[in-house]
Amino acid sequence: MATRQAQKRLTKEYKMMVENPPPFIVARPNEDNILEWHYVIEGPPDTPYKGGQYHGTLTFPADYPYKPPAIRMITPNGRFKENTRLCLSMSDYHPDTWNPGWSVATILNGLLSFMTGEEHTTGSITTTTQEKHILAKRSMNYNTYKNTRFKMVFSDMVESNIKELERRRMEENDDVSEDKKEDPLVKASQEKVIDMKDIVNPEDRIRAEQALKELDNSGKKKNQGSSSMIYIGVLLVAFLVGLVINK
Repeated sequence: MATRQAQKRLTKEYKMMVENPPPFIVARPNEDNILEWHYVIEGPPDTPYKGGQYHGTLTFPADYPYKPPAIRMITPNGRFKENTRLCLSMSDYHPDTWNPGWSVATILNGLLSFMTGEEHTTGSITTTTQEKHILAKRSMNYNTYKNTRFKMVFSDMVESNIKELERRRMEENDDVSEDKKEDPLVKASQEKVIDMKDIVNPEDRIRAEQALKELDNSGKKKNQGSSSMIYIGVLLVAFLVGLVINK
């Protein structure tokens, strides 16, 4: 149970976090236990964590602010082991370096700074930039559907996350549909070939022969980079001839 001083101090700090939140950081206490705080760090741009959403906890001692909290990160991130106490200068690993003047904002700004660096400590892990990018992309989905504590504390974020994930899904589907659009050259190659003898009208046959000769001559002059134009020309001729036959 929190001491009266800890209760008062943490209540004041929560008010400050709401009124003036640090960049990329949101934090709030558990409604049933003011000593248990939850934070969300948004991956800053120009870092491997861009677009990521990282949830973690601060567990304060009853006699805070005279002793530091335990710091953990729950969302898989590629920088820290999940749900593991981190050894940082402002964590409970180092009560000797703790400054009672530090606040929740100070702690989380320090955590973010350490996260985007490369220094190693107890609780940190080594992964590639690509792995961090992948985890950043998956983080919102993890928090929304697999992270029970996140859903309990940040129910408002869950709603916005669901909308954002749906938007991303629709965007990815549009990209896939665009990739699957049929290449006109492929479509032309699949068109039915019409034999010249099938063209009954002599004038149509002459025009078709002339068009094919022109295309053939053009192809001889341009050995490279002209295949697409030939395909399209043949397609147009075939289409016109088809119209004549169907009349």
